[in-house]
Amino acid sequence: MQGAMAAAALAPVTRQVSGRAAPALVPRGPDIVQPLAAAVAELPVVDASGKRVPFGSLFRERRAVVVFVRHFLCYICKEYVEDLAKIPKSFLQEANITLIVIGQSSYHHIEPFCKLTGYSHEIYVDPEREIYKRLGMKRGEEIASSGQSPHIKSNILSGSIWSLWKAVTGPLFDFQGDPVQQGGTLILGPGDNIHFIHRDRNRLDHKPINSVLQLVGVQHVDFTSRPSVIHV
Repeated sequence: MQGAMAAAALAPVTRQVSGRAAPALVPRGPDIVQPLAAAVAELPVVDASGKRVPFGSLFRERRAVVVFVRHFLCYICKEYVEDLAKIPKSFLQEANITLIVIGQSSYHHIEPFCKLTGYSHEIYVDPEREIYKRLGMKRGEEIASSGQSPHIKSNILSGSIWSLWKAVTGPLFDFQGDPVQQGGTLILGPGDNIHFIHRDRNRLDHKPINSVLQLVGVQHVDFTSRPSVIHV
């Protein structure tokens, strides 16, 4: 019984997403595929140049790991994306996988965020958070134990001070997104197919990167090198 529950927790998949309500869960497993609603696939995301492209076009031709982050000044998201940046492009190419990060700020913040994190894979924003909503991403913090993330290097106090300092010292008092919006991780494509979805319950609930890479046949990455700790 416990083994079955543990296996179920590893790979949740959703029903077709339609409307604004969070989609219901179906039997879980990496081989189960559910369709993504056409209305969601057609919603736009924006690249660093301000160009709008349909969300579904990002994974129409091949499978993609799509990571929705909270906001670009979230120190936990920063450190998580720093680790995503360490995934060699050759690893992704060998497995025919695209890696995509999606934020919820103005597209003007994409380039500074990439410089800050060293991230060079695909990245877009959903400024109206419409895709976040349609995929059932949470707003607010759920009190739940998420375990120790291998991707968080800073403590909560120093990280939170850093986030606030970056917000108040920017050109505008701007958290670069809704500060209470949570993110999540999906495996999508090719076509409008959902293979896996994890919705973050709180800011500490990111899916461990290597567990996602394993699901798409990408080599594991050593994230223990070059730690990036925020000092205040």
